[in-house]
Amino acid sequence: MTKKGGDSNRESSANMEEMVFHEIAKPKAVARSIGEKQPEGQSNEKEKQAAELIATNRELNFQIKEKEKLATALLLANQKLLYQNAENEKRAAELIVANKELIFQNEEKEKRAAELIIANKELAFQNSEKEKRAAELIIANKKLAKENIRKAKLNTEKVKRAAELIITNRELAYQENRGTELTLANDELKKAQEELGAFSYSVSHDLRAPIRAINGYTQILMEDYADAIDEGGKKVLEAVIYNSKKMGMLIDDLLAFSKLGRKQVTSTEINMNALVKNVIEDIVVEEGGTIPQFEVADLLPASGDQSLIKQVWINLISNAIKYSKYKPETRIKINATAENGSVVYCVQDWGAGFDMEYYDKLFGVFQRLHSQEEFDGTGIGLAIVQKIIDRHYGKVWAESILDVGSSFRFSLPYANP
Repeated sequence: MTKKGGDSNRESSANMEEMVFHEIAKPKAVARSIGEKQPEGQSNEKEKQAAELIATNRELNFQIKEKEKLATALLLANQKLLYQNAENEKRAAELIVANKELIFQNEEKEKRAAELIIANKELAFQNSEKEKRAAELIIANKKLAKENIRKAKLNTEKVKRAAELIITNRELAYQENRGTELTLANDELKKAQEELGAFSYSVSHDLRAPIRAINGYTQILMEDYADAIDEGGKKVLEAVIYNSKKMGMLIDDLLAFSKLGRKQVTSTEINMNALVKNVIEDIVVEEGGTIPQFEVADLLPASGDQSLIKQVWINLISNAIKYSKYKPETRIKINATAENGSVVYCVQDWGAGFDMEYYDKLFGVFQRLHSQEEFDGTGIGLAIVQKIIDRHYGKVWAESILDVGSSFRFSLPYANP
């Protein structure tokens, strides 16, 4: 079928070329015939006819050129048509191959369908057998249920009592197992706490000994060899003494932080007004210098371990004073509000503040948001605050604007009535 189509296209192309040739030759033949028909002796008439023929020839020449252009375009179109026919033949061959593949796939699908029909028949047979078996089981279960009902009516009280005893025994067994597990867990926890305490004490003692030695030898150099050491050397020795003291403070803070996990929390009602007043008096005496301006509202009581909560107030108020030292005046505001079954306490200052972008580091151990040269400290104070509040099942958080000030809040349970 494709070959016949190609022959037909070639025949139509040849016919088209022949037609174009005749169209081009036709005007020339007409011109010759007109010249041959003119009689001799009629010169004027011939001249007119000659002029007309010249005009006609020009028109014919113009038409011939246009037809030649058309012929060229037709030849190009014919060549393009031949190329498209060749491509169509290739496509037809590809379609034939694809159709063969499709026929093969359909045959495979028909085979698979036949296999599935057989499998479905087998499955239907099995289901039918299962339904028969299920019907038999239903009948047997009904008989068994009737028998059980009959027995249950005869022994209703006994059955109820037996069920209650089973539940009670299971509960007792669970409680005994749970008690044993809790006893073992408590023993392990106590042992771990004792080991941790011994380890912390050992580390603290072992670290303090070389620090004391460094500090002592440095003091000897400062006192006994003062004349042999220039001012630069004295500054270096002073730096050694300062850093050894700082290391001792760091060890003390780490030891205090580790002890928080072992200390038993004893909750009592805390008079926050009295507690905060004592903390402020102690801090002001220790700090000396410029006395901070405190604005303390009436503070609601709360439930907690007074010694631990006192440490929270010491750390927060000391930080507020420390980070306000570069301000013209030190202002600290303390208040409390009742929120969602808890008491929320707030310590606000107008000091250096911090960038909230680094808030996630605020309560971490050894995390500092200001340089040591700007504000001294070990970087453990706020970690201790968070650990204490966590042990009281409360929350601690902060809000701050750099160079404007900070507000630290923590929540505690209401005092027991």
